Amino acid sequence: MKAQWRVLADHRNFRRLFGGDSISLLGSSVTTVALPLTAVLVLGASPVQMGLLGAVSFLPHLVLGLPAGVWVDRLSYRRVIVGADLLAAAALTAVPILAATGVLRMWQLYVVVVITGTCSLFSVIAAQSFAPLLVPRRELLTANSAFALSNSVVATSGSALGGVLVQLLTAPAAIAVDAASFLLSAISKARITVTGRSTAAGQAKESLFKGIRGGWRAALEHPALRATTVAATVGALAGQMQVVIVVLFLVRDLGLSAGLVGLVIAVAGVAGIVGASIGVQITGRLGNGPAFIVGTTLSSLAGLVMAAAGGPTALALTVVIIAQLLRGWGPTLWGINQQTIRQILIPPELLARTQATWRFLVHGMQPIGALLGGTLGALAGFRATLVISSLIMLTSTTLALLSPLRTLRQLPDTETPTPSRH
Repeated sequence: MKAQWRVLADHRNFRRLFGGDSISLLGSSVTTVALPLTAVLVLGASPVQMGLLGAVSFLPHLVLGLPAGVWVDRLSYRRVIVGADLLAAAALTAVPILAATGVLRMWQLYVVVVITGTCSLFSVIAAQSFAPLLVPRRELLTANSAFALSNSVVATSGSALGGVLVQLLTAPAAIAVDAASFLLSAISKARITVTGRSTAAGQAKESLFKGIRGGWRAALEHPALRATTVAATVGALAGQMQVVIVVLFLVRDLGLSAGLVGLVIAVAGVAGIVGASIGVQITGRLGNGPAFIVGTTLSSLAGLVMAAAGGPTALALTVVIIAQLLRGWGPTLWGINQQTIRQILIPPELLARTQATWRFLVHGMQPIGALLGGTLGALAGFRATLVISSLIMLTSTTLALLSPLRTLRQLPDTETPTPSRH
């Protein structure tokens, strides 16, 4: 963890980016609880309406995921991340105002989810492309580990905070906290002293299709990048197959109480925090490629271990906790390395569109995985779904093991050119 604190202390502009993202992420964790509760408690949403509310959150990635990278590459990264935060703050502010005046409707929540999802898409692409301009390349793994640590801490604590705020303020009023967090985030990011404009002259004139094609080529042409992209895409599909049935498996097949289910879910969050804290040290020993493979392997085994749970409650709970430890450690380890590999191997002028391609593929697989997981769970049972999805995930791990990632122990250490200040 010392390495993460050091990179924050040494690089002022990165600290402002990190601080802004952490604040807005905490606010968004509140909204993940408050927005559905607003729909249910205030508007009396039906199951179909709740399903649609979840589905529209994927629309920005599916519709705008590819062109977003091209557009971000043509703009100042700082302007994109600040503008996205301000727009998200405005959209979220509308919810408590509409609720207080008695005119809030479900279609308005759909619009808010689409707007904030679009803002998140553009902001994440720009921020991940901005980071290599704010820290030296040799410290990118540590910087990504700091982001992962922040994400794990917020994911573990933010939902609980959201529940408390809903109790104290009502669900719509709790969303105002998220709006304020985006405003604070925009202020922090606006203080970054470089613009992060990376597009070379002439690129801004190329067609949208050509720009998208360049992102696809960059993401898939290099053998190591192709391996990480394929593994992440398949992993997202299989992982979402598990996400939609895990709670059902814990409650219906294992008979765990609501309190124990909450404990089990929290274990993965705590494991993610630990994994982010030691991910740099593990990668230092194994190398970036092997550490990525180890991370995907741990993630793949989590479902198989959980599927083996059974018997007395104490024994079943022990096995499930082991599975959740793997589920927390694995994604953190492969996540920080796939991001670092991409940031270093992709030229700066192609990075945003490559990030967009990756997010389009990975996030595009999640609704498909959710549908497959739910259908397979109903037809074959939850335990079988855990096994099948884990085997799918192991297939991608095997492909990564057979790729150049196996021997990719050290990434190039060439420094990123000084970014423009204009």
